[in-house]
Amino acid sequence: MAILSTPRSAVQLASKGRPLKEHLFRVALLASLAIALLFLAMLLVYVVQEGWPRLNSMLWENQPSIRRPETSGIQSGIFGTLWIIALTALMALPTGILAAVYLEEYADKTKWYNKLIELNISNLAAVPSIVYGILGLGIIARWMQFGFTVMTGAITISLLVLPIVIISAREAIRAVPPSIREGSLALGATQWQTIYRQVLPASIPGIATGSILALSRAIGEAAPFLMLGAATLVRFNPEGVWSSFTVLPLQIYSFITRPQAEFAVLAAAAIVVLLAILLLMNSVAIWLRNRYQKRW
Repeated sequence: MAILSTPRSAVQLASKGRPLKEHLFRVALLASLAIALLFLAMLLVYVVQEGWPRLNSMLWENQPSIRRPETSGIQSGIFGTLWIIALTALMALPTGILAAVYLEEYADKTKWYNKLIELNISNLAAVPSIVYGILGLGIIARWMQFGFTVMTGAITISLLVLPIVIISAREAIRAVPPSIREGSLALGATQWQTIYRQVLPASIPGIATGSILALSRAIGEAAPFLMLGAATLVRFNPEGVWSSFTVLPLQIYSFITRPQAEFAVLAAAAIVVLLAILLLMNSVAIWLRNRYQKRW
């Protein structure tokens, strides 16, 4: 008993100085969080107050107009944003998740080409969005002759968020305990059956969160669309992937540069709508994460 009590007492003596440091560290973390939430709340209150007079049905029912700001709307920007986000999700999410599965479950980490792929993915995640806009303009719009269409914008934004999707999906897959894989393989399942029925369902919360965060970045981008030549004033909704388009960030940029005070109010109301779409997407991610965490 004396031998067992000695290490325990030593640990207790060594941990006497920890509570104060841990308390100070916790206070610093809470203070940082409070400051961030305070500035976010101030920004939201300011934007809602500025755009409140235009937060009515005319905002999403009418098309934009530069002559009548009091009746101008943002319908074309809303539909263009939804088109871009939907196509981006269809292209980037399956590609990114499958690439993450390959890199985590199948790739040989000792091969030089797998190391090169991982290095390039990490580097591409830090590339500024304007560079992707130049890529989309030179290759997709002109060389591939897709023009300044919804498809061009969706492909460009997909390339922008693809590294983020891959990295977040890899982290979620890596977080699955190895015992799940080992137990499935021990019961006779193949590697693909183990991944499809055990690993992927267990990693859905992390994958969903990372994917929605990547799409949230895409929904607020304006620089790539400016490089692609997307119009800031489009008075019709996209009818397909080969239609001209505009997005909410470009419309907000166009409104805020107008000298009339009514356009500043309209821009604030459009920001509120953009934030509402963003919060809705994040709410879906939180719901998916909580649902699958209860299962696993």
